[in-house]
Amino acid sequence: MLENWVWEPEALARLSGHVDDARPLPPELTETLIKSRQANAGIFNKRQILLATFDQAIHTRAEVDTAQVLGELTQEYSMFQMTPETNMAASFGHLAGGYDSQYYGYLYSEVFSMDMFRTRFKAGGLFSAAVGRDYRKWILAPGGSKDATELLRDFLGREPTPEAFLQSKGL
Repeated sequence: MLENWVWEPEALARLSGHVDDARPLPPELTETLIKSRQANAGIFNKRQILLATFDQAIHTRAEVDTAQVLGELTQEYSMFQMTPETNMAASFGHLAGGYDSQYYGYLYSEVFSMDMFRTRFKAGGLFSAAVGRDYRKWILAPGGSKDATELLRDFLGREPTPEAFLQSKGL
């Protein structure tokens, strides 16, 4: 969630400065930079969905030909085809070693982070001390002592929704 600040003009003005004279980014460059956030968002997110679906598919079978399954899913979810006679899964480290069938969490966590950022920080002021204290009180202080969904609900004051995530993707 913390990366969201660098996409806001107010934060960029504080963070940026010319190497020689500390001039902030010109407004037109700031605007162009912010617009670039959505560049290729469709392709990127479709790839995330492909990889999460693949992860779930191979972790719900006793035996699996990963190259075949990835090839089939790539045809369904991607506008790009797999390179013939390759098996990207062999080098996709998120498939095992702790992530096992949880790759979807990357995209899913973005839904929650965008809801927190837009609902509380952007609406309440990017640098609001009160919102920052609430974040510390409801998210950071309890940490792993409570279920993450409960922490999120406490901070938002409601059930999370996907609207902010969809808006962040230009939808």
